[in-house]
Amino acid sequence: MENLKISELIGRAPWREAVTYRKTWPHEYVLSIKDKQRQLFELVCARLRAGEGVECRFFAMRNTYLFLGSHKYWLMTHWDELDLDDGQEYVLNRAPLYRDRRDFVIQPGDTGKPEDYPAKPAAPAKTA
Repeated sequence: MENLKISELIGRAPWREAVTYRKTWPHEYVLSIKDKQRQLFELVCARLRAGEGVECRFFAMRNTYLFLGSHKYWLMTHWDELDLDDGQEYVLNRAPLYRDRRDFVIQPGDTGKPEDYPAKPAAPAKTA
């Protein structure tokens, strides 16, 4: 039931293009207050608190991503610091999922656009 609810909220959210990264890493976002998306933010945070998030690196920045359907979602404020009652505006981003390991490994030349995906997939990280 919660899967259906979060899918419906995602489908109704007024996603807008993140213009700043249009040419380097295209994605969309919604705002908690301006877009009246409190319920969506609550469900995303609940999923992350439940351990459904995957910690990944975006260049030098570490973040926790939630993979739902054909997109990955992330918050600009860490989910355990987000307080929807503090009057602050929060941002939820999403980007389409790509093939291979793109959503975990950013390679030189990888701009976020499908046509710029490096021809050779990234090698898995070596563990010591």
